[in-house]
Amino acid sequence: MSLPDPGQPFVTGSVKTASGTVPQVSSTLTWRDHFGTIKTRWGVGRMSYIVDPGLHALGNPDESSSVLVSANYKMSFDRLRETLHGRDAWILVLDTGGINVWCSAGKGTFGTAELVRKIITSGISQIVSHRNIILPQLAGPGVAAHLVRKYSGFKVNYGPVRARDLPAYLDAGCRALPEMRIETFTLWERTAVIPVELVEAMKIAVFVLPLAFFLGGLGGPGEYWGNVLNYGTFASAAILSAVLVGTILVPIFLPFLPGRAFSVKGFWLGLLTTLILVLLRSPDISVWPGRFETAAWFFLVIPITMYLSMNFTGASTYTSLSGVRKEMRWALPVGIASGIAGIVLWLGSRFTA
Repeated sequence: MSLPDPGQPFVTGSVKTASGTVPQVSSTLTWRDHFGTIKTRWGVGRMSYIVDPGLHALGNPDESSSVLVSANYKMSFDRLRETLHGRDAWILVLDTGGINVWCSAGKGTFGTAELVRKIITSGISQIVSHRNIILPQLAGPGVAAHLVRKYSGFKVNYGPVRARDLPAYLDAGCRALPEMRIETFTLWERTAVIPVELVEAMKIAVFVLPLAFFLGGLGGPGEYWGNVLNYGTFASAAILSAVLVGTILVPIFLPFLPGRAFSVKGFWLGLLTTLILVLLRSPDISVWPGRFETAAWFFLVIPITMYLSMNFTGASTYTSLSGVRKEMRWALPVGIASGIAGIVLWLGSRFTA
């Protein structure tokens, strides 16, 4: 038995098969696995959190053991092996570019061609005596089961939506109960995607916020630093509010916000946020600078929340690929135009007497 691969610490050894040596993995997650999940949730090393594609042995599988398929996004791989604790199975990992099952199926990387390629190159047909392979249900959009059988000889069985239902599914002879076929998007599931979106948004905000802060000192009444503390501070606070609302409040209240398009859902929270900001600011709308500044925040805050809201389309059960594309065709131009108008109005408020 070979030593564990230092680049893949979850590999505990190897198993000799008719088609060669296969890495053996454990179903027990270590602190490294859990820490890796936490980091990835916060966007740290997200695109490098991967598993080597190919065949893996979970426990001590034999020729009659089930063959399950996973993406090479390590969090997907970990959920699969963790839920099969104490069981023996073959796990065929596809090269999805480090993307999870659902998203990679939509992108086509968890697709028919990749699945057939891995079945053939892994030599699994020489290892198992049956010709059945189990895919996650969410892989359905990317895989044509009849073509997989035609070109590989393996019949595709779609397992349950959630990995935790796999033991019951396997014990029932690969039959899924109706509730195993239903995908949810609960409050907990929605909040789980907040950290990575917040971090990604803040990567841009850390440059925009100081810029808005110091630009606030230009023009207007009084001295530069006095204007910075007044107009610049509020500008930074307004933009930060839009970011926090778009990345935190939108997913939390998603099912309750009016509209089907995510950008429309973001619009309503953006509008509410702007109204609160304007009330707190209480600009003097009897003069043009105050009018311009008031209008600027409607044109700036709302498109920020709209754009950030659309980032959650890939994590939701409420969207389809065609629907997302249709929404982006009108929402992005509207948001860009609104943002440009907001910047012009805000700068105009600084130099209008």
